[in-house]
Amino acid sequence: MFLCVPESNGSSPGRKGFKMAVTKNELQGSIGGGIMEHKFVAYAKELLYGKEVSSILKKQVHSKESMSNQSGMICSGDQTIALYKIQDSDQSEIEKIIAAIENQKSGYFTFSPNGIIFYDHSTETISNSFQIESENQWHYIEMIGFKNYLFIIGAGHVSLAFSRIMQLLDFHISVFDDRENLNTFEQNNFVHHKKIIDFENIIEEIGRQENQYVVIMTFGYRTDGIVIRKLINENYKYLGLLGSKTKVAKIVKELRSEGFDESKIKALFAPVGLAINSRTPEEIAVSIAAEIIKVKNDLNPDSYRGLKM
Repeated sequence: MFLCVPESNGSSPGRKGFKMAVTKNELQGSIGGGIMEHKFVAYAKELLYGKEVSSILKKQVHSKESMSNQSGMICSGDQTIALYKIQDSDQSEIEKIIAAIENQKSGYFTFSPNGIIFYDHSTETISNSFQIESENQWHYIEMIGFKNYLFIIGAGHVSLAFSRIMQLLDFHISVFDDRENLNTFEQNNFVHHKKIIDFENIIEEIGRQENQYVVIMTFGYRTDGIVIRKLINENYKYLGLLGSKTKVAKIVKELRSEGFDESKIKALFAPVGLAINSRTPEEIAVSIAAEIIKVKNDLNPDSYRGLKM
């Protein structure tokens, strides 16, 4: 059985796009956890061996005060869960989806009581959507492929730890450095793309597209300065600079004296990362990852400020 959350509201533990596969002996994924998920796993196993029902749509309300569709959880909000018995005719489409994910290709799939269909439209942007007319007439669309792109400029110890964390999230990750035979660069198998480059050409390597996040953590002050001057006028969703307050203050002073736009300077996330008194490369990586997640999920981008000085 295939379980999917095509719609969610409020503080629902199961968010739109959560998925789960249930077989007789195995579970993969999640639709939100807790007693609700336990209940739906049991329900899915019942449907799995039934002959009449191939798909069911269920709404779950996470409140004891609800008059119907109580999930057994009290976290508030609600979610809709679609249960679908995979058919032989779906096999080829599922294989296309798996191949697209493994090969980092874009596309989208549609999911309804009529089955699953994959579309390989790499140049077309499709918004995830859910349309419902009744429990037996509904249609869910979801993009396949990366929606966010992370560029890490510098491949030292923090970069390696940061890559390890970010590969767990929905980011396509690229790492660049200008040093040959760097052990932390060679050890970094957590990214999708890595390359030794001349930092003077960093713009050509990154390109320009939506949802780009850039973190500068090169070997030192000189190379940080080269990269920041190349990138500061670009419209990235996030541009961060790793370093002490002293180094950041010196670079910011130079940028101002050279006439760079003050709004661009203030938009820098520098020093990069949330202020959690992090010390080790791993702790610093966590602080940067947390800050990027905050920016990615913030519905009001004017509510945060980049420069921390």
